[in-house]
Amino acid sequence: MSAKKEAPSRIADNKKAAFDYFFEERHEAGIVLQGWEVKAAREGKARITEGYVVIRDGELFLIGCHIDPLKTASTHVNPEAARTRKLLMHKDEIRRLIGKVEQKGHTLVPIQLYWKAGRVKVEIALARGKATHDKRDTIKDREGKREVERAMKQRHR
Repeated sequence: MSAKKEAPSRIADNKKAAFDYFFEERHEAGIVLQGWEVKAAREGKARITEGYVVIRDGELFLIGCHIDPLKTASTHVNPEAARTRKLLMHKDEIRRLIGKVEQKGHTLVPIQLYWKAGRVKVEIALARGKATHDKRDTIKDREGKREVERAMKQRHR
């Protein structure tokens, strides 16, 4: 019997971040969740589009990530959809990120939430904000690719 490598399955993506930022580095972090949050994530009730990462006392925290509680949530637990959640990384990685975030124009942005070996992980990126003209270039490139795909599709019919 061989151990089968399971590909990480996505819970939530932050597509808007790729439009607003240039990603320089990507890192994987664990996230501290309560039981009801894990169950809700399994049901696909998580969103990270408005999320961002802050550094407090040498620790990373995810703010603005919404995990909507299930209707079957326990009555003795008060589910809070948008609470601040702690991210788990090695101290050396956190220190290195702190040094880079303190540089002008850099920030930490959550890119995606996914399952890995039965645990919820967050992919965060060290990012630099895009200027308006960069965003216009992104739109132009995207629409150019669509035009080419449409032409190819028409040609193959």
